Amino acid sequence: MSQLDTEKLGLVFQSRPDILNGIKEAADSPARVDLFNNIAAFVLEQLTADAADQPVSKRRRVDVDQTNGTPNGNVKIEGTSSADVVAEAAAEELQLEIKDISVSIPQRKKYNLCLTKHFIFARTNADPKPVAGMVWRWEDIEHVFFLPVPEKTQQQFNYVFLPRGTYLPTSNNQSTTGAKPQQPSTSAAAEPLLFTIPQAAPKPGSLAGKVAAQAQVAADSYSSLVNWAVPQFLRAAATRLGLSSPVEIVASDPKQFASAVRQSHRPSEKAVHVKAFRGSKDGYLFFLRTGILWGFKKPLVFLPLDRIVSVSYTSVLQRTFNMVVEVDVGDGATEELEFSMLDQEDYGGINQDYVHKYNLQDQSMAEQRKAKRELAENAKKGGAGAAAGEDGENAADDGENAADDGDTNMGELQKAEMEEEQRLQDEEDEDEEDYDPGSDGDSEGEGTSSEEEDGDGDGGGDDDDDDDDEGEDDL
Repeated sequence: MSQLDTEKLGLVFQSRPDILNGIKEAADSPARVDLFNNIAAFVLEQLTADAADQPVSKRRRVDVDQTNGTPNGNVKIEGTSSADVVAEAAAEELQLEIKDISVSIPQRKKYNLCLTKHFIFARTNADPKPVAGMVWRWEDIEHVFFLPVPEKTQQQFNYVFLPRGTYLPTSNNQSTTGAKPQQPSTSAAAEPLLFTIPQAAPKPGSLAGKVAAQAQVAADSYSSLVNWAVPQFLRAAATRLGLSSPVEIVASDPKQFASAVRQSHRPSEKAVHVKAFRGSKDGYLFFLRTGILWGFKKPLVFLPLDRIVSVSYTSVLQRTFNMVVEVDVGDGATEELEFSMLDQEDYGGINQDYVHKYNLQDQSMAEQRKAKRELAENAKKGGAGAAAGEDGENAADDGENAADDGDTNMGELQKAEMEEEQRLQDEEDEDEEDYDPGSDGDSEGEGTSSEEEDGDGDGGGDDDDDDDDEGEDDL
């Protein structure tokens, strides 16, 4: 029986190992082997011919785009190829490897997750090199979430890593770290990372790397292990960037938001998600302290609180309603996202416990949130400049410019706060005019009930947060 030409197939499908694996599984007859070999030879011949016909400068740009671009054209990284990043990550000393982790995004397969000083990447047991398209720099990770997997009898959890420029619903992928689109510096991966862990502890032999022994102490469960290891790398990345506040792992919390819909598979546990459609895709909304996440299908969407302009409702029916979120995508532009078929039972929790809590229904408050965000962005830019600016006068000039920007934005923030204080004062005056002593009992009763419901919730990620600080100096 003839053999597959793995060399040519590997060159053609180097960025799609899932297709390559599918070909290997389907090549169960000589006819199919010959067919796959002929396809690989033809495609490789066409690619070579196209590259030879183009000018050198044009060829170089196309090569970079092919290795670093995304199917949606979201992130383009000039000057760094996927192969370069893979080689750089592979050359670093392995700090920790967690074997047999179920990854869903970018590719659905079990991989070994590897953590080094500058990278997190996936690889297989058969190949020590990182999988192309599954290498992320720690400096490029902007948000990390720890969320329960909905509708599972056995409790499982998802970790979501969002690099810059991959989660806002816009073609130019604005980042929350600046007014202009920002791109991962040299990461080969332009998609988020999503992997699932069970509630159990890792099996013996599941850990490897320089700090495997220390990690084993923290490995009472997969979540305690990840919550021990990942924050250390995020803190180190923040230090390299000159940031005072590292990226945190944000967990869902029933005290923050809990669904009113009872879970049939785990009735004693409050759900922290709401079923919702985005277009024809079904998914789940998570209302978190930093924003609203929709998952877990591609493309993942995260709407930071400081990017939300307003929240409104449409198609309010007896059983369902739709929620429309207007988002600031930068450069004065906004986009609206509609999430449909939300259960009517969750309307009160979403509207009162979340939307009104953060004043997301009030467009006038969006300016205050924007001013706070820009002030924080300037502080981050100033910190990054201080870390990199050791060139004397240039560093001083950058600091003065950052200070000027900070003064400007502080003025905007103070103005917004004064306007909000005036609005609240006006509302208090109106309440005093409309005061009705006969309504006190009902109001107090409702407030007490709401507080009691909040107190019933378990602290979603409190225990895990305590694990973050253990062994910080090990890496």
